[in-house]
Amino acid sequence: MNLKTQIITFIKYGNLLKKLVARDIKVRYRRSFLGLLWTVLNPLLSMIILTIVFSNLFKMSIANFPVYVLIGNIVFNFNSEATTQSLTSIIDNSSLIKKIYIPKYLFPISKVASSLVNFGFSCIALLIVMIFTKADFYILLITLWIPFIYLFMFTLGLSLILCSVNVFFRDIGHLYSVFLTAWTYLTPLFYSIEIVPNNIKKFIYLNPMFHYVTFFRAIILDGYYPDLKENIICFLFGLVTLIIGIIILKRTQDKFILHI
Repeated sequence: MNLKTQIITFIKYGNLLKKLVARDIKVRYRRSFLGLLWTVLNPLLSMIILTIVFSNLFKMSIANFPVYVLIGNIVFNFNSEATTQSLTSIIDNSSLIKKIYIPKYLFPISKVASSLVNFGFSCIALLIVMIFTKADFYILLITLWIPFIYLFMFTLGLSLILCSVNVFFRDIGHLYSVFLTAWTYLTPLFYSIEIVPNNIKKFIYLNPMFHYVTFFRAIILDGYYPDLKENIICFLFGLVTLIIGIIILKRTQDKFILHI
């Protein structure tokens, strides 16, 4: 299928995508009294806990520690939540896939989109903390859409890879949960890269989420826009991952029906 056909198909199934996203959000907060309010409370509570535990260790080296932690958590949690849910998105919808034709990419995209809704509400929590801590609001905040596009491409690409591979190798789900734990600690969410030994720093610099978190912090917390090199790094991480995800999904999707 050429690009034009793909775009027409995506538009054709746009309403279905909206329903899938709405379903994911409703299921996530079903029977919850506070519902979507948890998307604001969760990052706030996590920030409070991490601030209490780690602020005494890092308060001398990190300015406005609560905002520092919250930015890292919001950015990292968007990726981890979207990819974790996308991991089983094909398998979870096996009954629907077996009945009618639906473009397989709609399922991981719906998971990423529903996580995007959570990301938006989490930004409200960030706004509240910034006001409470009297953080500066820089004009560069209007450029936040740029690093988010980089992050979105990377997250969607990784989601496409995971949901495709998991159909054939179910152990991926268990391995990915372990990987996420290691990934969390290799991303400076509650510590500064400055305290990391040089022999460990080189591994952290290879971590895409380190670059995305740092990009967001530079704009929100420090009030400067990262240089061209950092933009290229973040863009390439996103683009390459997305291309790989599209290729893997395209080459394996016809075999899904035999394994779900």
